[in-house]
Amino acid sequence: MTAAKLRLEVRRTIDASAARLFEAWTTPRLLERWWGPAGVRCTGAELDLRVGGRYRIVNLLPDGRELVIAGEFLEIEPCEKLVYTWSSAPGPSELEQVTVRFEAHGAQTEVVIVHERVADEATRRSHADGWSGCLDGLDEFVTSPHGLTPL
Repeated sequence: MTAAKLRLEVRRTIDASAARLFEAWTTPRLLERWWGPAGVRCTGAELDLRVGGRYRIVNLLPDGRELVIAGEFLEIEPCEKLVYTWSSAPGPSELEQVTVRFEAHGAQTEVVIVHERVADEATRRSHADGWSGCLDGLDEFVTSPHGLTPL
């Protein structure tokens, strides 16, 4: 498979509304509280939530290294979908693309993440682990009594 065609899809159903999850994903002070797999801490998030707006997320890795993820919003459908480019430093130099869909099913929402244009299989596996960990954190954050307050 060529680099441009490597993709992954991760899904999780969470006991929260699409609006609640969208807010947690797009509000920097909230995103900082749940973002990252176990052992990774988000130390900063900046989001200019508009098509053409940029974002920057800073992760502190367990070994003390810093990983910066940055990109540009390509599509924004409030409470339904986000599409953005993805570049990490250090990491592959080509822009990847992420689509996050928030699919409401009654009181629950299925979060579907499609990460495309992944450089190689090792990076794809790393992203799969990272997204699974992020969804663990998001689920715990929005469903805990100390998480997001009701909208």
